[in-house]
Amino acid sequence: MNNPHKNARMTPLGRAEMIRRIVEDGRPVAVVAAGFGISERTARKWLSRWRSDGTAGLENRSSRPLTANSGSGRFWADLAVRLRREYRLTGDEIASRLGLARSTVASWLTRLGLGRLSALEPKEPVRRYQRERPGELLHLDIKKLARFEGVGHRITGNPRGGSEGMGYDFLHVAIDDATRLAYVEVLPDEKRWSTTGFLIRALRWFKERGVRVERVMTDNGSGYIARLFRKVLRMLGIRHIRTRPYTPKTNGKAERFIQTMLREWAYAIPFPSSHRRAVDLPRWLAWYNHHRPHVSLARRSPAQVLAGTT
Repeated sequence: MNNPHKNARMTPLGRAEMIRRIVEDGRPVAVVAAGFGISERTARKWLSRWRSDGTAGLENRSSRPLTANSGSGRFWADLAVRLRREYRLTGDEIASRLGLARSTVASWLTRLGLGRLSALEPKEPVRRYQRERPGELLHLDIKKLARFEGVGHRITGNPRGGSEGMGYDFLHVAIDDATRLAYVEVLPDEKRWSTTGFLIRALRWFKERGVRVERVMTDNGSGYIARLFRKVLRMLGIRHIRTRPYTPKTNGKAERFIQTMLREWAYAIPFPSSHRRAVDLPRWLAWYNHHRPHVSLARRSPAQVLAGTT
C-alpha cells in the first residue's frame, strides 16, 4: 500500500521527520514517539528500517506474505489427514508422530471438517419408505405438553406469569404409514394402562374405517415395552416393531405428524387454557384427516387416499 489515507498518523514524510528529530536533534525515542502519537516500539521499528535501507525503508511495504505454503507443507497436511481418516488418531497423536505443532494439525483438521470423530463416519443414506396397504404399519408415539391457565409465553413472549406446577398432558398418537390417517387422544400419563388402552381404542377406530392393523411400531418407552401392552398385541395377532434406541427417525412419520400438530394446532391458536386446547383437538384432527392436503400423498388428504385404496 503506497498511498496511505489522509488521516494516517505516519506518512513517509512524517516518518522522515521523526527520524530527523531522533538522529539529528538527539531527542529520546520515547519522547519523539509520544509527540507523533505512536508507541516507542513502532518508532524504533522505523528507525531500524531507516538505518538498514535509508529513506526507502520509510516507505510502506507490500502486504504479500514473505513465504507461501510449499509442497512440503501440503505433504505433511495430506499425511495428517490420512492418519486421521485411516487410523482415527487424535490431533495430539498426529502432531506427536509427525513432530508438528498441535495447533497446526488442529487447524488442518478443522479446515477440512475432520475435527470431530463423527465426521469420519460415512453418512447414513436417507431411507424413505411408505407402506402400500392401509394398516400394514401403524406408528405410535407420545408427546408431552405442559398444562396451563392463561395464554402462554409462546404467544405473549413473556416468560413470567407461567403455569408452573400444573403438570402435563400426554398426546398419544397413532398414524397409518400408507395413508397418514391419524388418531390422537389427550391422556393424563404415559403408563402401561394408558398406552394399552389407547392402543385398543386406536385399533377399534381404524377398524371402523376399514383398516385392519398388521404391525405396530413404537419406541422403547416404558408403556410400550410393558408386558400388558405386548400381551394385547400378541392376543390380537399384531406384530410389534420397536425402534433402535436413540434413533427417533425410524419412527419418523409419527415424529413428523407431531411437529405438524404442534405447529398447526397446539401453538397456532392462543388457547386460554390447556383444557380448551384439548377440547379443540377433535376439530383440528378432523380437518387434518379429511381436508388437509399432504405433499407426500400427491396433495391429497389421508381420507382421500384411504377412499382410493380400500
